[in-house]
Amino acid sequence: MSDVTPPHPLVDVRADFPGVAGRGDRVYLDSAATAQRPEAVIAAEAGFTRSDYAAVHRGSSMATGEATFAFETAREKVAAFVGAGEREIVWAENATDALNLVAGGLSDASRGLGGERLAIGEGDEILVTEAEHHANLIPWQRLARRTGATLRWVPVDDRGLWTVDDLRARLSPRTALVAFSHVSNVTGLIAPVADIAAAARDVGALTVLDACQSAPHLPLDLGALGVDFAAFSAHKMLGPTGIGVLYGRAELLDELPPARTGGSAITTVTMEDAEFLPSPHRFEAGTQPVTQAVGFGAAVDYLTRLDMRDVRAHGAELAGRLVDAVSAVPGVRLVGPRPGEDRAALASFVVDGVHAHDVGQFLDDRGITVRTGHHCAQPLHRRLGTAATTRASAYVYTAPDDVDALGSALGEVRAFFGADR
Repeated sequence: MSDVTPPHPLVDVRADFPGVAGRGDRVYLDSAATAQRPEAVIAAEAGFTRSDYAAVHRGSSMATGEATFAFETAREKVAAFVGAGEREIVWAENATDALNLVAGGLSDASRGLGGERLAIGEGDEILVTEAEHHANLIPWQRLARRTGATLRWVPVDDRGLWTVDDLRARLSPRTALVAFSHVSNVTGLIAPVADIAAAARDVGALTVLDACQSAPHLPLDLGALGVDFAAFSAHKMLGPTGIGVLYGRAELLDELPPARTGGSAITTVTMEDAEFLPSPHRFEAGTQPVTQAVGFGAAVDYLTRLDMRDVRAHGAELAGRLVDAVSAVPGVRLVGPRPGEDRAALASFVVDGVHAHDVGQFLDDRGITVRTGHHCAQPLHRRLGTAATTRASAYVYTAPDDVDALGSALGEVRAFFGADR
């Protein structure tokens, strides 16, 4: 690791984040779990709550109109941020909810409630990877059981990695759906999304992308990538909790049955049946997360001002520094891409002789916040031969000094627990 690294321009934004600037010497390296919020997002939520708070899409009052305008403007902002049309952005509770909306809709379509091209049944295959977050695995397990389809997966190697060639080898004319993560929340692997989407199209399969770890860090154009559905969450990209996004190609969303039903999503209801609105409103039954949507819109405004190309460059710089810091410590095993290989701005590792939870507590006592556990990826950790890893993750407000502090503290862990004897 070099002794001196010129600070990236994004380090200057730290003052915008009270959870970082206001915490003294505390080092926050858990952004892959939840990112800190800038004052601009906090102010947008508070301002809407104070001045414009009202129900949306209900009634004809001025208050409802103003709230609806703010709500739909936020949708426009998020759509533009990820290269989507406004009708292709559905508000969900979070990314997990969004993925379940797809799985539940496909299950109903398989019962004849939606478009035939969305139906999945016996003889079909659903393909995932062994590295998936549980949110992008369990819904497909359930869908396979409900429809009689077979769940298959792309195995990972000893470092937790898989390749597009590994995936292509498991595609067949029976593959109906391919679900995978753009960026692994454990290894930091960045998948070649466009190549995978094209390969899936060649066999007539739908694609579902978990973009939770890519939307905050990479310039994203979902339309150009060619995926059919995608999911991501606001709280990982400087926004509030309680809101996420389901992206889907408009023509597919109009054919996908809504997995949740109720008011605000319909055109006509009789005692025997109901007809649903076009996307996105067919999926947004009930009272909406209006304040959260406004905050999400402010978050993508903030990221847009930073320029996602600079966000990506900053992340790449910190990714290299994280890898160097972890790899330099004897008795610490890095998971995922090797030093010098491309990865997102996170690093998971195993400390020989010390449980990940103890590592996390040691670092926390020294003012460094990281994540420990299986990171909702138990099959991946089982393949790696460990119950848990420690993960450090960076974002726009992370400085090189933060990573250096991690490396310094990590060098003391094994001696503290007597594991270096």
